[in-house]
Amino acid sequence: MIIEGLRRSFFGLGFSAFFIFIALTIMMLQGIEASVPIIWSNMLGSIVMGIYFGSASLIFDIETWSPLKQTIIHFLFSIMIWLPLAIFIGWLPLEPLPLTLGIGSFVIVYLIFWYGIQMYFKRLEKEMNNSVKKP
Repeated sequence: MIIEGLRRSFFGLGFSAFFIFIALTIMMLQGIEASVPIIWSNMLGSIVMGIYFGSASLIFDIETWSPLKQTIIHFLFSIMIWLPLAIFIGWLPLEPLPLTLGIGSFVIVYLIFWYGIQMYFKRLEKEMNNSVKKP
């Protein structure tokens, strides 16, 4: 379990590195200048989120929990990690409207990913059932 958690954390780091590279490339192409402390703090936030989302997928491997319980716990942990980090780094100002929009955006993105994963597993289930039905 620990080895798998580390493996998934490094997988999450890979994703965060990819997104950091994309963000820096966009900044470079648009001629946007940023100070090293700003880039550093944003990279740190991305790395923390990458490690979290990589390792948090282990929640879905707990077979004694229902899919609903897994999803709710994953969502709650995700928002409990993301929200303070987003406020601390400055991704989200500590004001009512930006907080509401930020949390709303987080929930919408989470639901989009959840729906996509649900559709993927439904299709996989259908394909597996069809392969069993064939003689």
